[in-house]
Amino acid sequence: MNHLLVALCAAATLALVIAEYAGNDRLRTASKLVASGSFVTLGVLLLRGASEGAPGYARVILVGLVFGAIGDLLLLGRSQRAFLGGLVAFLIGHIAYVVAAAVLVPPNAWLVGDGAIAFAAIPIIAGAIALAWLWPHLGTMRVPVIAYVLTIVTMVVAALAVWRTHALPKPQRTWLLFGAVLFFISDIAVARDKFVAKGFANRVWGLPAYFAGQLMIAWSLAGL
Repeated sequence: MNHLLVALCAAATLALVIAEYAGNDRLRTASKLVASGSFVTLGVLLLRGASEGAPGYARVILVGLVFGAIGDLLLLGRSQRAFLGGLVAFLIGHIAYVVAAAVLVPPNAWLVGDGAIAFAAIPIIAGAIALAWLWPHLGTMRVPVIAYVLTIVTMVVAALAVWRTHALPKPQRTWLLFGAVLFFISDIAVARDKFVAKGFANRVWGLPAYFAGQLMIAWSLAGL
């Protein structure tokens, strides 16, 4: 069943990209809801199978997945209000993933140990570059975008800490890290489309990165 949900999400993501290209709003809505529902359902099933030793992490991850799906629903609208609502939902989802990582590795240990600062510098520098690139285009959105960038950078730093400290078994910690990185990448596509250059090209790479990232984060619950 779990692998079928992954396949369903992948197929729905492909349909969503096609719908965006064709301007088909009905297919866009249906495929996005199916893709989002797939990664949430996967998280629910994997949470039910998690051992008693990992319920805190698993439950907070599920909260993040649910808010991701809420953000997807809100972003079906094309208004500024819908965008802001989606931004808040995704922000809460990112915070949930940060909290989930903190359940496993306390924040005061994220930058402790050999290579910790060097690893953390990668997303920090990437976030600073992204913010500098977006800055001339943000206008009144500068404060919320700064908050959002800080949160997604923290999410990746937290995932790196989990990966580096072996706080999860190897497959699961790798899925979490890759998922966080892909989510970061997908947010760049959304930001580019909103603030820099709107176009289908942003969706071609942004949508697959986003849904693959959510699937990987959900899959970090497998076998716990």
